[in-house]
Amino acid sequence: MIVRFEPWGAWVKLESTPAIVALGREGVRALGLDGGDRWRDADVDPNAAPRVAAPSPPIEVHLAVTARCGAGCEGCYLDARPDGLEPPREALERQLDAMRDAGVFTVAFGGGEPTTRDDLDVLAESARARNITPVLTTSGLGLSDARIERLRAFAQVNVSYDGPSETYARVRGFDGSAAAERAIERLARAGVRVGVNVVLTRESFPELERTLARAKSLGACEAQLLRYKPAGRAASLDYLARRLSPDQARSLGPTLRHLAGSICAGGDFHVRIDCALVPFLSADDELARDPSRLARFGVFGCEAAGALAAVTVHGRVAPCSFARATELAGDRLADGHDADAELARWRAYVASPPEPCASCSMRSVCKGGCKVVASFVDREHGPDPECPRVLAHRKEQAA
Repeated sequence: MIVRFEPWGAWVKLESTPAIVALGREGVRALGLDGGDRWRDADVDPNAAPRVAAPSPPIEVHLAVTARCGAGCEGCYLDARPDGLEPPREALERQLDAMRDAGVFTVAFGGGEPTTRDDLDVLAESARARNITPVLTTSGLGLSDARIERLRAFAQVNVSYDGPSETYARVRGFDGSAAAERAIERLARAGVRVGVNVVLTRESFPELERTLARAKSLGACEAQLLRYKPAGRAASLDYLARRLSPDQARSLGPTLRHLAGSICAGGDFHVRIDCALVPFLSADDELARDPSRLARFGVFGCEAAGALAAVTVHGRVAPCSFARATELAGDRLADGHDADAELARWRAYVASPPEPCASCSMRSVCKGGCKVVASFVDREHGPDPECPRVLAHRKEQAA
């Protein structure tokens, strides 16, 4: 068991499971543990609910280990290229040192295409040696048996898979579905825990159930649904045509319930959503009436600069993988996360958002929605312009 004390209690991670649990002080004491000076020095009501939305520093970091990739996906958030920058291992290990010192639980290796690195297995073992759980995202392209062997140190490998053939091609601009499917199947056969990352666009959303059924049949145990975001090559007017339609966004809640009763029935396959999708659940009356249900299952909105951070290939900390990097060096994550002005600005917005977020029943879990989308669409750090409640509010204001 790995424990990180916070003013409100502690984050607890059991090594035998991938779950990270937030416990209030009483829950921590029930385990026979005490926060010591971390609790005594904090001006926090000990009976308050765990403040899972505001840990300090992050519990998960997305680490870009390369900007090299030959796939050429049309919506690549990093704008990765075959000749992209690849940081030396020594620099990445300094980032891992900083994560260890900060108390980070999970590091997600990404890129670019991480499997092009010959030392990927060494980096994964380096993370484990620092008590950090490594996970990985890959396109699956060119994933040979030798490369699969180098992935055994990862707790989970997620393959980018947006659907069979024509659906995949409509999302990424080329048909890499066969390679992704082979990767899922071979990873599962090799005993590597494998999931899929599915980017939701106007084209892929209608095919979601078929996509997940196919991934499950190939051996995937989980699907992470990702909102299409205007970053990298996707930061263009084309984004407006690819993003989910308002009707699709409003139907996310019922869609998830349907998947829970079909694809997820039996408990051997799970569906997760990324934090940027949470605002769409505000259109679901069943969930919006009691957002604490979402919190109990670890479903939260924008975690950028809070529970989540990213380190770019240039070694700079960003609020999340899709946001612009700050001036804070990744090897100063432990002592600089709280003090960095840009990261603090992101957290301040969550603490005191404008309307309609300020009075929204979903505020505690949504946190104002995706700031990357807001910055692109509205050109400001404000409410998520694609949130159903924000759209309704602006319609009322304009009337």
